[in-house]
Amino acid sequence: MFLGGLDQIDQQIVELLIHNARISYSQIGEETGISRVAARSRVQALEKSGVIEEYTAIINPQTDVIKQLEECETITQIYRVTGRNRLHVHAVASSSDEMEELVSSVIDTLPGIVSCSTNIILSRIKDIKGLRL
Repeated sequence: MFLGGLDQIDQQIVELLIHNARISYSQIGEETGISRVAARSRVQALEKSGVIEEYTAIINPQTDVIKQLEECETITQIYRVTGRNRLHVHAVASSSDEMEELVSSVIDTLPGIVSCSTNIILSRIKDIKGLRL
């Protein structure tokens, strides 16, 4: 990785944080050959100088989210999709109350969910089952 302007130890620290943002100062010290206090000081300097802007967690939708969705009887299909949304879910609800319950009690409580867009099918105009041969 290109980290111009940083010495070798700071470059190592950044690499370690990229691979594990929760790594301890002690572990950073062990990996780079410096003390825990020096590791903390260097990380803080990298943050202050803007080299490190933020720490984040990336939620993998293939984890418990999929399992929880699969267990919900109202959900009939789950698709992994491209684009802004990572998952596309179909559900068949008997009423708007049941759909609201699904969204508030299941979807909104899933880890990593940032937004939920719900569409309701008003009528079926054309529905082809299977593949066209």
